[in-house]
Amino acid sequence: MSSTTDDGARRQLSAIEAIIPIASLIVLVAMSFFLFGDAGALGPNQVALTVATMIGAFVGWRAGYTLDELQEAAVASVSSGISAMFILLAVGSLIGTWAMSGTLVAMVYYGLHLLHPNYFYVTAAVICGVVALSIGSSWTVVGTIGIGLMGIGANMGLDPAISAAAIISGAYFGDKSSPLSDSTNLAAAVAGADLYQHIRAVMMTSAPALAISLVLFWWLGSPGDFDASHKIDAIKQLFNVSPVLFLPLALVIGMALLKYPPFTTIFVGAVAGGILAIFVAPDRVIAYADAADLPTPLGLLKGVWLALADGYKSSTGDAAIDRLISRGGMASMLGTIWLIITALAFGGVVEKAGVLERLMSPVIAAAKSVGALVSYLVASVVATNVVTADQYIAIVLPGRMFKNAFLERGLPPVALSRAIGDSGTVTSALIPWNSCGAYMAATLGVATFSYAPYAFFCMLSPIITIAIAYAGEKASPANRPGAKQP
Repeated sequence: MSSTTDDGARRQLSAIEAIIPIASLIVLVAMSFFLFGDAGALGPNQVALTVATMIGAFVGWRAGYTLDELQEAAVASVSSGISAMFILLAVGSLIGTWAMSGTLVAMVYYGLHLLHPNYFYVTAAVICGVVALSIGSSWTVVGTIGIGLMGIGANMGLDPAISAAAIISGAYFGDKSSPLSDSTNLAAAVAGADLYQHIRAVMMTSAPALAISLVLFWWLGSPGDFDASHKIDAIKQLFNVSPVLFLPLALVIGMALLKYPPFTTIFVGAVAGGILAIFVAPDRVIAYADAADLPTPLGLLKGVWLALADGYKSSTGDAAIDRLISRGGMASMLGTIWLIITALAFGGVVEKAGVLERLMSPVIAAAKSVGALVSYLVASVVATNVVTADQYIAIVLPGRMFKNAFLERGLPPVALSRAIGDSGTVTSALIPWNSCGAYMAATLGVATFSYAPYAFFCMLSPIITIAIAYAGEKASPANRPGAKQP
């Protein structure tokens, strides 16, 4: 691979050179976690990623790339994440206005009536799975229903890490199995597989992964008596709870089903929450705005505006309820956006420098069996998720690089698309600096490293797809050499 730049001939990186930026990232993030724990996401991890980016740029510069080229690659990579950043801002706004309007409280109130600690984790996963399957978006589900379920779990005294993992497991089951999901469509397109054949193949791994996950979540439930009456009474005394408070949620789900873009859907839901607050709790809005000296319309506008920007700060006097609904706002997502920016910049630089291609090429050549080929693909997808911090790059880049190897072995496109879908989409939520992992942590209020050990579906999906590949003809005709697509 020899092309030239103004500064001379480019050359392929050596294996050691390619490993240096990756090893640097791993060491720096590990040190950040050791020194700062979960607080590393508030700034230290961003510094680690920035330093690793500079190391990657130095390696690329030594290989013949100009600093301008590497800078442009970093900027282009960050630009690819702008959509995710705006969705994060919208989710922050939604949380703020839904807290102010009482929508979050209503979700908790009715959830305490209907759910029980014995089966809460299982129910949370099933609810999120069904809704995500219907609308095709794990982010929308986690940013709306997931927030309410976290509040219910907290009021039941359940482990927030397991609650978050159950929500994420269900959401990603629906996401990677839905024909409406952008990542599902992308995995099929990259492999050249028919969408519905891809979904049928994915369900061969998704169904057992979800079944095992539900069994584990059932086992992790909290058996015993649970009396929520005092919490329900406290909510009734402070809020006028009624089904009307679910109008913003219904609007979001309706727009998602109609396939409006996620940012538009979620931000409209946020505005709807603010409008609802004006009608059902104008005194609360005025009090939060501290706008007694303003005309009422301006005071209401100021209150909603504050909730969109800075979130809602409750002062009911009930500490548990105040903790539940004192949250949200665009400002609450800025640390996560900072993390995504630095992570994507690192990914752009190392991709441009040829780090991933240098590391993947020998891996593809070393695959001597179908099982090994699928295993190496899964490992490459996960590694790309780690390095580039973007699930879409992790779907496209390894998919392109492994496509010929799958064809040479006579494997149908659906074998490639399934392996990509089973590893690219789900593992992105397990990586703290990946846009998906950062989003889940910021939205649910649980560090990625805390919920990841319990996100059973996300871990089982790639394991099962590898197991099916090794099992060969008996377990999966789609992996049979020379097989044709049905």
